Parts: sequence; structure tokens; C-alpha cells
Amino acid sequence: MGRRKFRSRLGLVAAVAVAGAVVGPVSAHAAGTASAGATSVRADFNGDGYTDLAVAAPWGTVGGYARAGYVSVVYGSSLGLDIKHRQVISQNTAGIPGAAETGDWFGWGLSLGDLDGDGYADLVVGASGEDIGTVDDAGTVTVVWGGKAGLSGGKVVATGGTLGLVAPRHVTVGDFNGDGHLDVATDNHLLTGPFTRTAGAAATADIAFDLSNEDAGFTIDDVAAGDVDHDGITDLVGLVHTPTEEGPPGAAYRIAYLHGTKQGLSDLVVLKRSDGTDMPGGSSLGIGDVNKDGYADLVVGRPVDGQGEESVEPALLGGQVGVVYGSASGPDTSRTTVINQDTAGVPGVSEYGDDFGLGISVGDTNGDGYADVAVGSPGEDIGTVTSAGAVAVLRGGASGLTGSGAVSFSQNTTGVPGTAEKGDLFGGHTALADTNHDGRAELYVAAHGENTYDGAVWAFRSTSTGPTASGSVSFGPADVGAPVTDAWFGYGFAR
Repeated sequence: MGRRKFRSRLGLVAAVAVAGAVVGPVSAHAAGTASAGATSVRADFNGDGYTDLAVAAPWGTVGGYARAGYVSVVYGSSLGLDIKHRQVISQNTAGIPGAAETGDWFGWGLSLGDLDGDGYADLVVGASGEDIGTVDDAGTVTVVWGGKAGLSGGKVVATGGTLGLVAPRHVTVGDFNGDGHLDVATDNHLLTGPFTRTAGAAATADIAFDLSNEDAGFTIDDVAAGDVDHDGITDLVGLVHTPTEEGPPGAAYRIAYLHGTKQGLSDLVVLKRSDGTDMPGGSSLGIGDVNKDGYADLVVGRPVDGQGEESVEPALLGGQVGVVYGSASGPDTSRTTVINQDTAGVPGVSEYGDDFGLGISVGDTNGDGYADVAVGSPGEDIGTVTSAGAVAVLRGGASGLTGSGAVSFSQNTTGVPGTAEKGDLFGGHTALADTNHDGRAELYVAAHGENTYDGAVWAFRSTSTGPTASGSVSFGPADVGAPVTDAWFGYGFAR
């Protein structure tokens, strides 16, 4: 994978953001979710009416410290992203607590929402590698406050220590008790709003995504928030697996559901099939209403297809996407859909190691009222170029998610900037959001392996038929005045 320069055409891009205003039952992997009474989570940090883009670069070098991490924010305008109006936020930024240190991974965990209720979106940043005293990788969660002049100042609202880690890699925003104030969830903590700039969260409690008190080896793969049962209160869903469990590929992957109520999140429930077996989980999660019935659906990416080509379960070859549809009772495991690259209408062919199912995001790309799904396959070979990566957009409809009408893009697609190169990992992270308020969500695709792990982001505009390569643009860390070398720019978007 050679290094090359990007020629950005950001003046042609519509104003973009990783999260639009998402209220009620519809939400996206790349967006925080609010209940009907909660403050909007639209990514407008300066309140000018234009949504803004926040990109994580948790491996970025700051002040000479490798993997200290930073977040790049580019502000929207009437002409689109204003490349001259941007910020790079790190722990060395004035007003941000702490200091950049090797391995802090500031930005590994990124969300947003108007936590203090002042009308400006705030940025929530996890630093999973932050050491606290003698505790290595204790972790912190910092809120960077929005305002008329943009993001400024910060407050550490959660800190790990000798009693436990913060684990902020999947930090998520939602109104989990329906009181109209946004809350913040990490992998193991719930910070309850309202938030203030002096005191932080109103209260803190533990969250348990582990499936057994005796299981110390579980891993949380992804977390997302959405109103699955359409009761006006945000629910929390986690994908969890047990690395030591034996069995076919994917057997150790499960879905943990915590129902939001007026009393807060309920106890964890592991979703089961009608025969009592676990509903398969995965590695990437989005939530949105793909069949337009008013209930948010769980879209689960399952890229894991085994430890070697001989051991692959046929249904999981290359990866797949599964949908569990929402209902008044929550996730309805009797109604599901499974799609892979061998499904009719989906471009490509299922092959070992494609990683189809990573980078899930959900949003309506063509304005028909049905949520569509962006699916990354960063392990996809483009011709003879290994792990160059690709992304597909699957369409929602009255019968649910379908392969019909799906489209796919790579860096070798006509009109897309760049060239597919070995290890680019294009599609490792995606976002769907209506960033220009035309009723259609645009597609954003990251390739954190681009330019030998400097990373880059692509923007695809949407039409009445969905995303198009025509007019697509790309930009890397140098284009936004951020540290470049080995930044992993695009390793996550505010969600």
C-alpha cells in the first residue's frame, strides 16, 4: 500500500455530520438516540443550523506521544464542509482536561448529544488507554462542550481506578429513563443526566453486559441505542462474545438487550430463538426502522467466518448481516432476515475473509421512509489486491431489509477518489446521515489503513435512488490540519 496525496474537493460536499437529529424509534449506529422528550442529538456543535463532522484518530501522535489520540471536527456551512473551519481536539488542547501521553487512545469511543441542555451538541470522548495513578488503562470519559463558537472546554465525567475500569470504547448516548435528559453509557457504566459543566453527571451506576457472573472472558464487540419498542424511551443493546467458547464460527456471539424504562435500564436479557437457543450476535451493530412499521430494528453485522477456510460454516462464509425486527414487546426474534454477498441483488461473492458485516450504519438514503443499511467489508479483495475493502448499501422496504437494489463501492469504482491498495481496509467504519437536510442520508466511509494507516474518509452524496459515486470526495488528516503519521484517521465517527 503506497503513500499518495489526496486532492480534496470539500467545497462540493453538502454539509455533513456523523449523526443527524434522531428521535424516537429510528436511530443509527453512527448516531446517538433521544427519546421523544429528550434534547436533540444532532451534530451541530456551534448551533448555526448546519451539522458537523467528528472523526476519531485514536492512534494519532500528539506532542510527540504515539497513540495519544485526537478527534478532528470539521464544521458545516451553506456550501458544505468548510475545510477552513475545523478543530483538532486532543488532551493537549487548551481547556481539555489531562495531557497527551503514549497509548491514551483519546477518541477510541466517540459519541455526541446536548448533555447540558443548552441547545448545542456536546462531544463525548473516551480515552480507553488513560492511566489513572497506578492503574493502567483505567480509562476516562470526557465531555467537550458545544457553544456558539464551537467546541471548547471539557469535563471528565467518568474515571477508572482501583475499583474498576471505565471501558469507554463503545460510549453511547440516549435517554434511558425517559426523563427528557440524555444519558451516557459505556461498556460498564451508566452516567445519568442532566449533566452540568461543573459537576458532570447527575448520577452514576454500573451496567452489566456479561452473560454470566462466572464468565470473566467475555468481550463487548459493539453497543448501540434505540427505541426498539417505540415507547419513547431509549433501549440499549450490546453484542457480546466469549472467545474461549468452542463450536462453529459465530457460536459464541450473542445479543444482550437492556430495555429502557422510567425506572432506568432493565436487567440484561439474552435474545433467544423460538427453540431456546441464542440468537446469533456479531461484531457490528446498527439500529433503525428498515420496514417503516414504527419500531426500530436491530441490524447485526456478523463478519466472523472461522479460523481457517476449512472450518468455515457455509452460511457465514465471508460474513453476513442479520436483522431482528422490533415490536411493542421489544426485539421479535421470530422475525428475522439474513443477507450475505450471495443474496440475490447484492454485488460481489461471499469469500473467506471478506469481513462483510463490519462498519454497520443505518439511515434512509433515498428518502422513501425506509431505513437502509451500509455494510463494510474491509477484508474484501479488489481483483488481486488483498484487503483493499468495499462497502455495500442494502435497501429497506415493507418486507424488511433486502438485497434488491443494493449498490457497492470501492476505491476502484468509477468516480471514487483514490485507488484500491493492499490493506486499505476501506469500509472498516461507515456512517449514514442526512447532512444537508434534503431527506436523504449521505454515505461516509472510512479506510483507517489508507496510506499505511494514516487513514482517510470518503463522502458519497445521495440521490432519489440512493448513494452515488458521482461527485464523491475524500480527505485525510493533512487536509484538516491534523497529525498524519499512523493516525488511523477514521477509526470511528461520533455516534
